[in-house]
Amino acid sequence: MLHVLYLVGISAFAASGVLAAHRARMDPFGGLVLAFACSVSGGTLRDLILDRHPLYWTHDWVLLAVIGTVAVATMAYLHRWELPHRTLMIVDALGLSVVTVIGARAAVDAHVTPLAVIILAVLTGVTGEVVRDVLCGQFPPLLLREEVYATAAFAGAVAYLLLDHAGVGDGVATATAAGVVFVLRMIAIFRGLNMPTLRRRCEAAPLDDRCMRT
Repeated sequence: MLHVLYLVGISAFAASGVLAAHRARMDPFGGLVLAFACSVSGGTLRDLILDRHPLYWTHDWVLLAVIGTVAVATMAYLHRWELPHRTLMIVDALGLSVVTVIGARAAVDAHVTPLAVIILAVLTGVTGEVVRDVLCGQFPPLLLREEVYATAAFAGAVAYLLLDHAGVGDGVATATAAGVVFVLRMIAIFRGLNMPTLRRRCEAAPLDDRCMRT
C-alpha cells in the first residue's frame, strides 16, 4: 500500500512539474525535466543524507515509467485544454502530503532521532518544489517567502511521528498525517493564508539601514 501511495505522490509532483513548465512557457523537454526533477529530488536528498545506496529511483523502472507517463499525459492535456489557476497548487499539495509522510516513514525505519525524522520528512516533501521554482526562474522559491508550505509538511511530519510513537497502525498514521498536510495546504490556498515575513513594514532594499532598524 505504501508503494502505491508513493506512486500517487510522485505522479502528483510530476504533473505539477509539467504545469509549472507550461506556465513558464517551456518546451516539452523542459516539461519532462521539471517532471522528473520535482518527483525524485526530495527522495534523492533524503537517501543521500541517510547514506542509502543505490538511490531508490535508479532501479525502480515502474517509478520512472509512471513519471514519464504522467508527464506526457499532462502535456497532451494542456495542449488542448487550459486548467484553472489553482490546479498547480492543489496537485502539488497532494504530492506534498504523500511524499512528506513517505519521508517520515523512511526516516523512522532508519532509526534516526525524532527531530531528524521531522527534518528529513520536511526536506523530502519540499525539495521538489524548491527545485521546480528555481528551474522556472522564481527565486527565492515561494515556500521560502511566505506560503504555508513547509509549515504544513512540518505539521504532517509531527503528526506521523506522534501517531507512530503511540503505536497506531501504519496505515492510519500515514492517512492521518497526509490528511493534515493536505488540509492545511487547502486552507492556506483557498483562504489566502500566508506566513509572516521577516520584513514587516519596510519596502526598502534588504541591506538598507532603515530596513534593519524597523
